[in-house]
Amino acid sequence: MKILFVSLGCDKNRVDTEVMLGMLADRGHNFTDDEQEAEAAVVNTCCFINDAKEESINTILELAERRKSGQLKALIVTGCLAQRYKEEIQDEIPEVDEILGVSSTDKIIDALDETIERNKLFSHKNYFDDVNRKPIGGKKRVITTGGLYNYLKIAEGCDKHCTYCIIPKVRGSYRSVPMEQLLADARNLAEAGVTELLLVAQETTLYGTDLYGEKKLPELLHKLCEIDGFKWIRILYCYPEEITEELIQTIKTEPKICHYLDIPIQSGSDRILKLMGRRTNNAEIRALVEHLREEIPDICIRTTLISGFPGETAADHNETFKLVEDLRFDRLGVFTYSQEEDTPAATMPDQVTERVKNTRRNKLMRLQQEIAFENAENMVGKIVEAVIEGRITDTDDEEGFSYVARTYKDAPDIDGYVFVTGVKRELMTGDYIKVLITGSNEYDLIGEETT
Repeated sequence: MKILFVSLGCDKNRVDTEVMLGMLADRGHNFTDDEQEAEAAVVNTCCFINDAKEESINTILELAERRKSGQLKALIVTGCLAQRYKEEIQDEIPEVDEILGVSSTDKIIDALDETIERNKLFSHKNYFDDVNRKPIGGKKRVITTGGLYNYLKIAEGCDKHCTYCIIPKVRGSYRSVPMEQLLADARNLAEAGVTELLLVAQETTLYGTDLYGEKKLPELLHKLCEIDGFKWIRILYCYPEEITEELIQTIKTEPKICHYLDIPIQSGSDRILKLMGRRTNNAEIRALVEHLREEIPDICIRTTLISGFPGETAADHNETFKLVEDLRFDRLGVFTYSQEEDTPAATMPDQVTERVKNTRRNKLMRLQQEIAFENAENMVGKIVEAVIEGRITDTDDEEGFSYVARTYKDAPDIDGYVFVTGVKRELMTGDYIKVLITGSNEYDLIGEETT
């Protein structure tokens, strides 16, 4: 069959999607991005914040119309929204044939076969294994990132229980993927041509604590660095309080590991951090960032913040503003607080208005814009390694080719680019080159190839 597969939400969802695509491909199915020619559709949903829920629901509703008219022979829904709202989906969108829980994505073949065999609308059979089922690695995947980079999901679930987050209820407790399975996954990706590996989980820093009784991320990183083919290894989703000296030294000494850390801090106010259920404070965040920069002077630190958490006052906001002003993060994103049902924060008093949330977010982003532009200007004159993502000009001219690339400071689909101009030779996507930074354009850099 020709299957339309829609993957929504985070890069961790993308990994699940690629595993399901691999299973379907092994059964001889083909894939299409064209709704008009699709015979079946699968939607891998997200429900982390309201915007994500709306996108997931609207996608399901659109495809439900095609299922109702008979243009689709099967409509299957999985992912976080499916896990959290299975009864509502079944009641409100009966055109959905099968719903798979987040721990049951390996049942995708059974779900599709049963739907086609029944050949009957509004006849459901759902799959919901224990949400704390052990994650399974080592599966063949269909790469959807273009092949240059890809993600390795090293764990599932979360034990932190931040008061604003629904993930532990939807995805279960923290479960590490056994190391041998991860290494098999990584070798498969390297053999497929992936040169940049990004480690992801709800929290990467706790990897191995449930299986081995201690943090095993440094050991995993060392073993991943031994795999031929990888040029860059990048670590995302590191909780600040869980970053150990061993991890810092691993990043510092392993040449393949990007000097880049994604460290969500969410707030600079101790009072708000406590209300959020976070396990760190302003002073500890400052000390960590200072120490990282002492040990790894060229490290790029990315973080995220939440504006307008319940009870956040102007004074709390100003503490966060001051933290950003002082630490000058290289990369920063700010989300307005999303009131998620079934979370402790949703029923907290002193909910902040949308207007105030957005005002505070905009103020933080204006500050970060100034910092980012200055950081970009300060890169002028430096030589950095960059990976080519594509060519801008179609033909050679007197000034040479122009390409778009990323440095180690730029995670795919998140951060900025470096535009390499005047290249006198033809480069391929995935080539790694040395670039002399000659200028900047807001968040992006401009440079030329050098030896």
